[in-house]
Amino acid sequence: MTEEHDHFHTEGCLGISRVLARIGDKWSVLIVMLLADGPRRFNEMKRMIDGISQRMLTLTLRGLERDGLVSRTVFPSIPPRVDYELTPLGHSLREPVMALGQWAQANLVGIAEAQAEFDRRSADAAAEPPLQRAAGMR
Repeated sequence: MTEEHDHFHTEGCLGISRVLARIGDKWSVLIVMLLADGPRRFNEMKRMIDGISQRMLTLTLRGLERDGLVSRTVFPSIPPRVDYELTPLGHSLREPVMALGQWAQANLVGIAEAQAEFDRRSADAAAEPPLQRAAGMR
């Protein structure tokens, strides 16, 4: 590793890992992308994020709130209205998260093709007789 990466061997690495685990999970990225357009209500986000359970949305929002990336505002109405929005710290995450999301969308086809090719090669290798596999022959 280069000198600029020396901090990966310190206690700072653990902190970086925790932050990246929070902002790198699939639900957090989607929530930050949704909230980049402004405040949203819980059920609105649940409808917009395909496949997320109520429990997972709750846990993810709590984690983002705990990390200072999302704020939660309760409005005194019946039923209570709760809005979630990015904090200033959360807004600083918008650009890298949006870039990551755009990269993923732009490369979905290429990644799927690479996966299919890998799977094909793996299936071909598994079909070889054991002696040829062990000897590395094809």
